Amino acid sequence: MILRALFAVLVLANVGYFLWSRADESARQAAEREPQRLTQQIQPQWLKVEPAAAPAR
Repeated sequence: MILRALFAVLVLANVGYFLWSRADESARQAAEREPQRLTQQIQPQWLKVEPAAAPAR
């Protein structure tokens, strides 16, 4: 009986932490969508994306 109660408490704690971390993540994503962040970039046209190099063997 004690193990079942402990298991239930741990499951509830995990669910609570999951929900809390998701809420924090969505708040962080909302902050990143702010248009003024684009104006803070310095010369974004200089950015060049290249494919990753093949791993050395």
